Amino acid sequence: MAKVARFHSFGGPEVMQIDDLEVGDPGPGEVRIRVGAMGLNRVETMVRSGHYGEVALPSKLGYEAAGVIEALGPGVAGWAVGDRVAVLFGLPMDVYGTYGELILYPADMLVRVAPGVSLTEAAASWMQYGTAYALIDVGQIKPGDHVVINAASSSVGLAAIQIANHHKAVPIAVTRGRGKAGALLAHGAAHVIVSDEEDVPARIREITGGAGAQIAFDAVAGPALAGLLSAMAPRGVVIVYGMLGGYSFEMSLPLLMGGNLALHGFAANRLIEVPADRAKVVSYIEKGLASGALSPVIDRTFDLSEIAEAHRYLESNVQFGKIVLTTASAGE
Repeated sequence: MAKVARFHSFGGPEVMQIDDLEVGDPGPGEVRIRVGAMGLNRVETMVRSGHYGEVALPSKLGYEAAGVIEALGPGVAGWAVGDRVAVLFGLPMDVYGTYGELILYPADMLVRVAPGVSLTEAAASWMQYGTAYALIDVGQIKPGDHVVINAASSSVGLAAIQIANHHKAVPIAVTRGRGKAGALLAHGAAHVIVSDEEDVPARIREITGGAGAQIAFDAVAGPALAGLLSAMAPRGVVIVYGMLGGYSFEMSLPLLMGGNLALHGFAANRLIEVPADRAKVVSYIEKGLASGALSPVIDRTFDLSEIAEAHRYLESNVQFGKIVLTTASAGE
């Protein structure tokens, strides 16, 4: 039996509970992993609260995990019992949710954890950098581009700042409160806009000398998205990967058309569905982690048994970087 975090009804963090489940043996093409750490992502709270489509209850959650392989299913090659691995993101969470001491996972969706890298660090890397890879895959980022990054203190926001700097672009971080401005500058933001105090589109135009930003990486959307579009340079690209500010907005079509702007929805699963695309993303992130250009910022860890408290903390928006769940196997 293994401890697995699930929810049996939709609602707030309090619906998360620990169940004792028989995980079983891996099927064809799968491995069983003894999990040491699991990264948390905001989309998981949206699924739990019932705002992200239908799922069968009770349901598992989780897109990220790192641990040690303890069993191989039929047909698995290239992996061995005892290998330290992290899982790639984007698989259905109700089937392959990662919040648990033991999980089953497809072998072709694993990456090796490098020597000297902790399971906690590994669990904090792949979803955030995979999502921020949209700056390359969609935004085609290039040196000198002004890149607006809202929800900048989130794990994905900080990953986007690192990627922008790695490509010699100019990251403009947007955060709600003044309290995180100094930390964002210390972590690589070239400019910080405090949305509770400042006119965000006006500040973007000021920072860019009136030219507008080439790329916006938007986790907030909602009504503020219209203002963001107004601050884009001609042929600019707005990448929407979250909906923290709401699920809809009103848009001026003349603004969109006259500026030849691109409004692009993005979900990171598109990067892992095709093996060739997956290999590109994995190679990019592995090289970035090895060089130090990419380095996950971990805000806080919780024990798996504290899952409700961890979700509550995630939704408080006070964190700076990644929140990670750990188990007794975290030190392996």
